[in-house]
Amino acid sequence: MGDVVAPDLEELRAFTARLRCVEACGDAGVGIEWLDAVESLKSVGCAVQAVITDDVATCVREDRKVRGLPRAEWGRGIGSQIALARRESPNRGGRHLGFAQALVHEMPHTLALLRSGRLNEWRATLLVRETACLSAHDRAVVDRRLCSDPDVLDGVGDRGLVAKAKALAVELDAAAVVARYRKAVSERRVTTRPAPDSMAYLSVLLPVEQAVCLQATLGRDADSLIATGEGGGRTRSQLMADLLFDRGTGASVADGVPVAVNLVISDETLLAGEGEAAQLQGFGPVPAGIARQLVADALDGDTAVTLRNVYSCPVSGSLTAMQSQSRMFPKSLRKLIDLRDRTCRTPWCDAPIRHHDHILSRRNKGATTAHNGAGLCAACNYAKEGDGWTARPVRRPDRRHVLDLRAPTGHHYRSVAPRLPSAARRSEIEAILIAQLRAS
Repeated sequence: MGDVVAPDLEELRAFTARLRCVEACGDAGVGIEWLDAVESLKSVGCAVQAVITDDVATCVREDRKVRGLPRAEWGRGIGSQIALARRESPNRGGRHLGFAQALVHEMPHTLALLRSGRLNEWRATLLVRETACLSAHDRAVVDRRLCSDPDVLDGVGDRGLVAKAKALAVELDAAAVVARYRKAVSERRVTTRPAPDSMAYLSVLLPVEQAVCLQATLGRDADSLIATGEGGGRTRSQLMADLLFDRGTGASVADGVPVAVNLVISDETLLAGEGEAAQLQGFGPVPAGIARQLVADALDGDTAVTLRNVYSCPVSGSLTAMQSQSRMFPKSLRKLIDLRDRTCRTPWCDAPIRHHDHILSRRNKGATTAHNGAGLCAACNYAKEGDGWTARPVRRPDRRHVLDLRAPTGHHYRSVAPRLPSAARRSEIEAILIAQLRAS
């Protein structure tokens, strides 16, 4: 950690414990001083995390190199270890690792400014992001010109900081910036994520000119509907959303667009009016009333509805196990694991399930069963196969499914499968709603 004597772990934990005892002081002036001091503390902590993160990665890689492992194995799973230690997803762990390595090896002035408390983590992240396309030499130039003097960025907002970094990047290597733009265009995509109140965000990553054109077109047509009285009392924003849906699905020009929606709901919630929330696969809990309305609307319309019984343990609410002699998980068992786990079972990772993994591997005589199966995202499954990782299923008295994950450093992390909606703890009903989207 350098020539300065750093506090040991016990000192750090003792200080953290004292900080937990801080209460409101009843003085606005003193409160502002506290906010300033704690913000500096957060920045310093971020800088220390970056240094330690890079050191962990260096130690792991060196150890694997000394032990003669293939070069491709040296860095595998390090981001996942960082994520588990920080109680975050593996994706975020990989970002933290890249951020740390950039600061420690290529941007010493940014790291120093972070350590001084004059730059916060988000603004340092912006600088790392905007210089990622540059060579190490050019990145060091941007680092020196923007962060060697604390006054350069003092009072500059986030947009101004990004603009300065972009301008310097173009000045130093315009070709790299153009190549980065082309790569960004190739990564255009559409994604969804849950929103409050049983809503969802649909995000579209497009080149800026296409995004602006799309928004302007939707706004123009919504204004036209309002002006001609065809908006039906809807607001401009509501009309824009409805137009996007109609045009995206072709509902205004075509019939028969099937969409499957997996809704896991207890029998008593569906049939007896209980209030326990249902689970909409991929999006999370849905209030009981809305879940019942989804089923009712599907039954009233031109939809195909399938109800499938999935039985749970009367005590724990966990799904009843299914066994197979197959090496690969059969379709029904994959479905059961999807419903049980909902998202990737690695702690703090809520990515969609992409792989159905043998917790205890087949080469170690692991069975193809629900107990020995886990739903994982692709990144977590690949990381788990790296050097030093082990996993095992654990049996609990209440039969809830538990995955014990051991990182190469020896730290253990446990993942417990979520409870299913089960007001009576007797059975679950999966209502698969096949919605035929048609023009109104």
